[in-house]
Amino acid sequence: MQLKTHPYNDKIRRLNGPVFVFGASGFIGANLFNDLFQARPGKDVYAVTHDATKAWRLKLLNVPPENIVHCDILSDNSVREVFDKYKPRTIFNLAAYGAYSKQKNVNLIYETNVLGTVNILENCTPDMVYIHAGSSSEYGFNCTAPKETDRVEPNSHYSVSKVSAAYVLEYYARLQHLNTLNLRLYSIYGGWEEPDRLIPRLVEEARKGDFPPLVSPDISRDFVYIDDCVEAFVDAALNVGPANRGRSYNIATGQKTTMRELVDLTVAGFQIPKTPQWGSMTNRNWDLSDWYGDPSAAEADLGWKARTPLQEGLRLTADWQARHDYESKVIPAFKNPSLNAVISPIIACYKDAQAIPYMYERLVKTFNEMKVRYEIIFVNDNSPDNTDEVLEGICAKDPNVIAIKHSRNFGSQSAFLSGMEIATGDAVVLMDGDLQDPPEVIPDFYKKWMEGYEVVYGVRVQREMAPHVHFFYKTFYRLFRRMSYVNIPVDAGDFSMIDRKVVKELVSLPETEQFLRGLRAWVGFRQTGVNYVRPERMFGVSTNNWTKNIWWAKKAIFSFSFAPLEAMSYAGFILTCLSVLGIIWQIVARLINFDPNTPYGTSTIIVLIMFFGGINLLGISFLGEYVSKIFEETKKRPKYIRTMVRIGDRIYNTSDKISALLSQRKR
Repeated sequence: MQLKTHPYNDKIRRLNGPVFVFGASGFIGANLFNDLFQARPGKDVYAVTHDATKAWRLKLLNVPPENIVHCDILSDNSVREVFDKYKPRTIFNLAAYGAYSKQKNVNLIYETNVLGTVNILENCTPDMVYIHAGSSSEYGFNCTAPKETDRVEPNSHYSVSKVSAAYVLEYYARLQHLNTLNLRLYSIYGGWEEPDRLIPRLVEEARKGDFPPLVSPDISRDFVYIDDCVEAFVDAALNVGPANRGRSYNIATGQKTTMRELVDLTVAGFQIPKTPQWGSMTNRNWDLSDWYGDPSAAEADLGWKARTPLQEGLRLTADWQARHDYESKVIPAFKNPSLNAVISPIIACYKDAQAIPYMYERLVKTFNEMKVRYEIIFVNDNSPDNTDEVLEGICAKDPNVIAIKHSRNFGSQSAFLSGMEIATGDAVVLMDGDLQDPPEVIPDFYKKWMEGYEVVYGVRVQREMAPHVHFFYKTFYRLFRRMSYVNIPVDAGDFSMIDRKVVKELVSLPETEQFLRGLRAWVGFRQTGVNYVRPERMFGVSTNNWTKNIWWAKKAIFSFSFAPLEAMSYAGFILTCLSVLGIIWQIVARLINFDPNTPYGTSTIIVLIMFFGGINLLGISFLGEYVSKIFEETKKRPKYIRTMVRIGDRIYNTSDKISALLSQRKR
């Protein structure tokens, strides 16, 4: 954690705990959480986060794992569980979506900013304090020093959602007497802001004696330094009550600063010799010429006023960048979300209802020990047992669990692909649902993945099964490797950890009938194996038998080998040559009576006909296998059909809803 001393530390200690900071992985949330955590010697301050791609700040801040709470605010069950467990008294909600141009999913804007707010407020009581991070964009077109009582004129989906959230807060304050306040934040800047934003880029380039691309010089903002913003949240929490609850307050300096004035301050502070190139960057939709606020109400009611002049804030930001190795640590962390990995195990389930609860518990235990986030995806491949009911119960208590239901039994390969298409993790782990793929091996996979391997597969050094069956499997893998035209690792099944970039390639392959362990080798990338012992099935009997194993062997060979066709070509050539030699021998032997015992009868002819007929039939059957694969691929049927996807307590049970979900989860 980064130690800082602030004049408002005494105020922080007066807050009622435990304290929740929703959205603590974001810019303002990370600063707020860090200051709260440093000022309170106890461990009653919790960073509540859901977005792993933003959690790089918490990683670099070295936040203790016990102070990080994972919660999906879109799930009322998830929010209720964390409230019941930690019983917070002061709640700061900075969770938001849509503030940046790259966040374009309209549905997610309203779900996060409105529905998420409702879910949190539904779990609040009048003895709690709830402070909400609003936005100056709520004013929209009415952006010239508006008072909180002036008309709001939102000009984007984000601003509409923030206005809606403000009205939601007012409703709960008036009708349910909740102590809520909405802080309409203006342009906050300082340490831990995204490196691609204006002030961080400006200061970063200024330290090198240069400028970033600039918009028009008359564009204006109201810049508030991050420490002042943090103090505003603390002041709001200490000064909310019956007289002002439900109200909104402008968190602004009240000073209009144009881009030209900002650059002039930067030139003076950093002694930049160059001339700025105005208009080198196109103006954005939210770039306005008169965008600044009126903070008088915040000063009157909350006792808050911005302390930090802009020039001093720029210097403090530059000091922060130098102190935190900005270019070597912060920027790479911002660009590399794998620093806070999300692992997505995908479990193919067929007649595994008894094993699923044990699988879930062992997976959660493993991921908690690894201190990584997870989303567990169970794919019910139309199992005839009560798998649906088991998964419904697990989803209800853990919003990080996803259950997929297929319309019929499409097979484990299709189940894995179905899960991979929905998975959003930085890596997926393919597992059978019968617990023959031990979750305790995943940390070894993860270690290799963190070393840079994009595919880490499990190597079965021993199987807990009959010796003759174990011999059959080992022999087949070695024969298959010799026959295959790609380097297929021996004794390696589907159990593996696969990086997201490889998952994208596998999902995009057009093949209808897929043999994943072969395709996994075919796509390439850096691959390595991890040894493990494959245990017996925990419950019931295996759905595999000798017939199915032979089917798997045929599928593997005819998908990744031309050896059968080559063998028939060689056999045909050799047998033709032997036949010609035999004919010549018969003729010569008869002419010179070399061997009076040379057979005349039909037995030899029958044997030869049966032999060559068998060879022909075998060759045609090999050819038929390849033709049947061609025929299957030309049909272009879907690899699977989903009838339902359940995420927490949300159910998607129509093709339109499932398609919309898929589009939301793609990244």
